[in-house]
Amino acid sequence: MPIELKIPEVGESITEVQIAQWLKAEGDAVQKDEPVAVIDSEKTTFELPASESGTLSKILKQAGETVKVGQVIGHMSNGAPAAAKAGDKSAAKPAPEARTEKAKVPAAAASEAAPAKAQEVAAKKSEPVAEDPKPSAAEDEPKPAAKPAAPRAAKPSATKAVADGEEEIVPMSMLRRTVARRLVEAKQQMAMLTTFNEVDMSAVQLLRLEHKEAFEKRHGVKLGFMSFFVKAAVEALKQFPQINAEVRGNDIVYHNYFNLGVALATERGLVVPVLRQAERMSFATVEKAIGDFGQRAKAGKLKPDELEGATFTITNGGVFGSLLSTPIISPPQSGILGMHSIQERPVAVGGQVVIRPMMYLALTYDHRIVDGREAVLFLRRIKETIETPARMLLEV
Repeated sequence: MPIELKIPEVGESITEVQIAQWLKAEGDAVQKDEPVAVIDSEKTTFELPASESGTLSKILKQAGETVKVGQVIGHMSNGAPAAAKAGDKSAAKPAPEARTEKAKVPAAAASEAAPAKAQEVAAKKSEPVAEDPKPSAAEDEPKPAAKPAAPRAAKPSATKAVADGEEEIVPMSMLRRTVARRLVEAKQQMAMLTTFNEVDMSAVQLLRLEHKEAFEKRHGVKLGFMSFFVKAAVEALKQFPQINAEVRGNDIVYHNYFNLGVALATERGLVVPVLRQAERMSFATVEKAIGDFGQRAKAGKLKPDELEGATFTITNGGVFGSLLSTPIISPPQSGILGMHSIQERPVAVGGQVVIRPMMYLALTYDHRIVDGREAVLFLRRIKETIETPARMLLEV
């Protein structure tokens, strides 16, 4: 009896997902718990592991197809794959005629491009990369027409020739579509406004320099900037609870806990894992959690429930060199804090012009329940806490 490859439950509100990529081809041997496919949901991307060792005998749904949670997308059989016949090249690579014909079809639909992509995966017997495979000189088959490099994410795509080059049509992943929809909804439903301030990072930099070796030796993790801002945000949210609240119909819901989302950029899109009850976390716990989130986000191993329930978000565009931005709130939250690049700039201190490491901060807030006064004072509280980090220990 074949072993079924089913789409598992991936979250309360998620009923369907998209097959982003097959990591194995029909006839490939698969070990237990080895990933066989990459699955996109509206919240995260994850790998589908094999429940048993065996051979991938049948792929029922191709890359690019949308399937229901619980649906069977492939079959496995017990035992090793049968040896390929010496003269049979059809199992090892797609027919060149099929690929050449595919290149002639302009603006092909994603569903038509998916089988070709699955054949390419079967030819390579491994995860696709950006470059096209180079055919061996020993092959006696006619060479297919040249084709553009496939995208790294291995999404179903089609090409369309134009006068000055080529256009590549790549369907949005389910995660990207969801992010796009939610950002547009936030713009339409909220009265978003952004206020700015700047913070002198000298004290934090000095503190990190003095204690980084001892901190890393004791906790096994580096002391970064994010833990300072997480702790500062929690203290500011306690003082201004409107920014930790949400609008629910005609009511304002105040949260007596602080679940802070930390925005992370990945090749597959933006994800925001949540530090739950951040008010109870130490500097070391925050740094370890963020490091773990970052590693698993890149590997596509974040769980959907780790991306839910944030009451406030922090995003750090400074890691990419951003000097200033106006971040967009993720509903139903009412605020988001934007961190930016640290730059040495001349500032006035005690009547003297000095050079200090400065960072611009941005707070975007929902003006329906947060007034300008609270937003400005919230950001000033962040500034005061970062510039005098001893306040975090003394709780003043």
